[in-house]
Amino acid sequence: MKKIMIFIFALTLFSCGASKNVRSKEKTIKGNWVLNKITYSKTGDYNVTLFNDASKECLEGSTWKFVPNNNSGVYTVNNKNCTTGKRDFIFVIQEINEASGYYDFLLKPKGNENNIGFRVELSQLSDNFMTWQQNLTVNGTPFIINMNFTKQ
Repeated sequence: MKKIMIFIFALTLFSCGASKNVRSKEKTIKGNWVLNKITYSKTGDYNVTLFNDASKECLEGSTWKFVPNNNSGVYTVNNKNCTTGKRDFIFVIQEINEASGYYDFLLKPKGNENNIGFRVELSQLSDNFMTWQQNLTVNGTPFIINMNFTKQ
């Protein structure tokens, strides 16, 4: 049943077809990246678990590989003080507003029983740098998590 749902999901994605801008973003994102720095919009110490997986300290320095032709990837946690290893995921880039350059990025870990995905804003993408922003509300106020990548 799970394979049928994944097939239907993939078929839906490919039948809609990506815009030229999205295909360009996918081409740029292709390859190996390092998640260098994670920052928060507010100062303080926060106990944040990103992608239902690891803390900021564990994900900083992790390596990421994106394969756009099948919308898959893998990231590897390298920090020896954390649960190290590879995590497979599926990703989708969706253009929300061509004029503003706003792109939505959906990251969905493979093999999670709850079928949970995580939405971040692809706020900056060049040949060498990428920034994701995750917009949350904490105690009724906006809270932004910035994730800065460099291409290897």
